[in-house]
Amino acid sequence: MTLAEDDGPERGGDDLLAAEYVLGVLPADERQVASRRIDTEAAFARLVDAWEVRFAPMAAAYAAVEPPASVKAAIDGRLFAASASTATGGGLWTSLAFWRGLAAAAIAALAVYVALLYVNPPVRPPETRLVASLTADNSNVKYLAVYDAARHEVGLSLVSGDRGAGKDFELWMIEGKNAPVSMGVIPAGQTVRMAVAPAIQRKLAQGAVLAVSLEPSGGSPTGQPTGPVVAAGDLKGI
Repeated sequence: MTLAEDDGPERGGDDLLAAEYVLGVLPADERQVASRRIDTEAAFARLVDAWEVRFAPMAAAYAAVEPPASVKAAIDGRLFAASASTATGGGLWTSLAFWRGLAAAAIAALAVYVALLYVNPPVRPPETRLVASLTADNSNVKYLAVYDAARHEVGLSLVSGDRGAGKDFELWMIEGKNAPVSMGVIPAGQTVRMAVAPAIQRKLAQGAVLAVSLEPSGGSPTGQPTGPVVAAGDLKGI
């Protein structure tokens, strides 16, 4: 069963789906299902709106960037290059074929513009931001994690679950078959940020696994997970 098909009563199904939709990490087919549900289900649309608000602080530090001049040059070239070599006069402006061609060129230019934004993002290379959906079987703890390599921090949004009295969630980085490396106790709160040590930054950028364990208050006393791993997931590029 995919997330898009999970309509069960457990909090985290639709809530997690809405969060992953906002992050843009759903497979194409699940994203289409979610998009249709936004149009037809008010409750699901409200979940999407809520996650957009929740994730907004993570993006607040990134300034808007003007598209490169090459984008406009490409559009101008597609729109006007052909007409520049055509004889001018009233016949051109009244030609149905001309206007149809111009409309087609405009659509093509828009496609070029959108493609350039995705192929050549104006703000930063896509690999500088990685996301992970942290879940585990038989656990109601669900986190969404965004690793920002440029700011050297991990943003965590708690979708569901509770640490309980006298307990803390601890975040771990797992690289291959190596022992887990603690990234620190996760602060309480729905949306939090954690600084990432330089030694871990390089490994996260290569797509390591993040995991959350339930530990005594203050974190693991041994430097390794002592409680159950309640959520885990692979970091992937957006």
